[in-house]
Amino acid sequence: MKIRYLGHSCFSLTESTGTTVVCDPFGDVGFSMPRVRADVVTVSHDHYDHNNTASVSGSPVVLNEECQEEIEGVSITGIKSYHDDEEGGKRGKNLIFKFRLDGVEVCHLGDLGEDCSSSLIETLLPVHVLMIPVGGKYTIDSEQAKEYVDRIMPSIVIPMHYKTKGLDLDIDKPDSFLDMFDEEEVEYLEDSEIELTRDDLTEDVTKVILMERSR
Repeated sequence: MKIRYLGHSCFSLTESTGTTVVCDPFGDVGFSMPRVRADVVTVSHDHYDHNNTASVSGSPVVLNEECQEEIEGVSITGIKSYHDDEEGGKRGKNLIFKFRLDGVEVCHLGDLGEDCSSSLIETLLPVHVLMIPVGGKYTIDSEQAKEYVDRIMPSIVIPMHYKTKGLDLDIDKPDSFLDMFDEEEVEYLEDSEIELTRDDLTEDVTKVILMERSR
């Protein structure tokens, strides 16, 4: 399977069969959404920086509610969570999406804002690749994100929803999150795409991969 980072909280996930899912396509956040085609688009919540489904070509199926689907061989589960620590009282609900592609369990946390709980962790497991917001202010912050990582124990963590060059949103850079890991656990990837198989994953070590935004 391939993971391509399109920017902000948006990724495309492509199974070896060619089936492609795009997560949280963004509107005008200071830079443009790359051109991309998909069979499925998932939307964690209805904010402009996560719900620009019109930017994705291919007449994809749009998933924006709790669900359990299998679309063209890809298993997809939408799980209700909250965008804040007051059960949605401040910013509403958030959908977490889990995917199984080529035997790899991928979890996109969307704009998760709620504190880490045993019940939510149990719902999410197992997770091989975790896409997690780390910029705070509108989501969990770096310390909360580290707690999620420690309890989920994925093989790979990909930070998202953090301050980058050109981004208009007032959120934090990923530095404080990355500083919580040993130097050898963090990889600064000078590319927007990685390719993984089940054999690439290990349960012994968690690696954090900071990816470059696709242009």
